[in-house]
Amino acid sequence: MSIPVLTFFNNKGGVGKTSLVYHMAWMFSEMGKRIVAIDLDPQANLTSAFLPEDQLEALWDEDTALEGARTVYQCVRPLTEVGDIREPEAKQINSRLCLIPGDLGLAGFEDFLSQEWPNCFGSGARYRPFRVLTAFWQVSQLAAKQHNADLILADVGPNLGAINRSALIGSNHVVIPLAADLFSLQGLRNLGPTLRAWRSDWQTRVANWSQPAFELPTGSMQPVGYIVQQHTERLSRPVKAYDKWAARIPSVYRSSVLDEPPEAIAPESDAYCLARLKHYRSLVPMAQEVRKPIFQLSSADGAIGSHSYAVTEARTHFRALAKTILGRIEVLA
Repeated sequence: MSIPVLTFFNNKGGVGKTSLVYHMAWMFSEMGKRIVAIDLDPQANLTSAFLPEDQLEALWDEDTALEGARTVYQCVRPLTEVGDIREPEAKQINSRLCLIPGDLGLAGFEDFLSQEWPNCFGSGARYRPFRVLTAFWQVSQLAAKQHNADLILADVGPNLGAINRSALIGSNHVVIPLAADLFSLQGLRNLGPTLRAWRSDWQTRVANWSQPAFELPTGSMQPVGYIVQQHTERLSRPVKAYDKWAARIPSVYRSSVLDEPPEAIAPESDAYCLARLKHYRSLVPMAQEVRKPIFQLSSADGAIGSHSYAVTEARTHFRALAKTILGRIEVLA
């Protein structure tokens, strides 16, 4: 039985997606869930959030890259020649959380994914094209079984390329982080039809291989909902702009992602709005310096006075979001 994969995805960058995956991985693990996080963004920002620079240098050192499978690219790299997927060596972050590190070299795998996508329909052997296209899912499942995980969280880059297509066909559930601006709305309009097309195309390809030689992901990509980030309560001109764009999100989400009739509804009343998260600006650099989620900051880290109240508030908000997501996943399963 495969472990469910939850991917945080938006083809618009700058919406706080990686930070959200990082914090949700920590929060899920605090709540007792065993989590595998996988960094499928060639920029590897999630990996740099979890690991200090000396560990990153060791991971990405060219002289030792072939010695193990410590990054996702090192796991799938043999497929570019004549080899097969290598067992991942996930990094243990805490007792219930581990990371399959990203790798800037992953960008070079994009061409192989693009080449193999049409080959699933060929009359020849289907083992290799399906093995390449599901490589990310296979690696994450191997790590999840090694660590007895309950859930896999995937971070991907902000684009609609072949790497993200392969990441999404291996996803059971999708959460869409958004900023309240014109660019996020346009990204949402592009993302919804793309997800539906990828889902349909993958199901057609799976049906074309009547007797698969290994387990394949379903590619269900069920939308869990969206999260609006960088919300603030100050009565100022930026907030008026925020409210203008936030008010349009529910309708665009329904029409573009769910393929349903648009409906004018306020985000705070929208069942598909999982949360409206504040930015917690003053806590972010403090948390990055000590390599912690913002809700774990203590007085020893400098979180005193108003900062300590913000830490408590952040914990409450992220815990509520985690409970909501877990509840939605259980319903959709």
